[in-house]
Amino acid sequence: MNYYIGLSLAAGSSMDSGVAVIDENNKIILLDKLYKMSDVIFFFENFSSLKNSKICVSVPTDRTMLDGKWRVLSKPYQFVSTNKNMPNRDNWTQRQSNRGSEYLRELVEKGIEVSRFDIYMTRQSLHLNSCYKDRSPADCKFLQEALKYEWGFEELPVNMMPMSHLEAILGAILAKERANNPDRISVIYNFKGLDVIDIADNLSISSDVFEFEKGLNLV
Repeated sequence: MNYYIGLSLAAGSSMDSGVAVIDENNKIILLDKLYKMSDVIFFFENFSSLKNSKICVSVPTDRTMLDGKWRVLSKPYQFVSTNKNMPNRDNWTQRQSNRGSEYLRELVEKGIEVSRFDIYMTRQSLHLNSCYKDRSPADCKFLQEALKYEWGFEELPVNMMPMSHLEAILGAILAKERANNPDRISVIYNFKGLDVIDIADNLSISSDVFEFEKGLNLV
């Protein structure tokens, strides 16, 4: 039995990181919250089926405090950090955090398949992005209902779940898809030695979504 682990890694220990483990039939084996990197390491080191698992971990946003309001506001939109007119002092243009990268590379060296994913790009590719404010209660409920009724996770409860759990399930979906249908997965870029993956083609909202879900035995 193969297992697929999704980890929604937070930018720091003050925020919860979600972990989700699913099997071949989209049955949820485990949902949990982790905070410190020591918690993440403890989970992987004590997961009995790690050798039979595929892992997909989100790339967290760098939330380093910056001096100057314009720097804080411009950071999410600074795509190119090599502009000579914008010197990268104190890594203020770094949009992604290095948190956990070293340990994930250690897992790869042990023979574990590990990949990364971008939460926002994955939600867009799977048409799971909503019109509500990001990570608001309405956005959280939208994602939960979409995963439950459109992606076959019927075990999800009626009560609202933590957003970190739902984002972790996205990682588990990608890990499963990469293992079973690698031709549907593309590598967007490489981050700290690991591939950041996503669905190869952004699905259209009608027939392509139906055919994709049909291929996953969800419809």
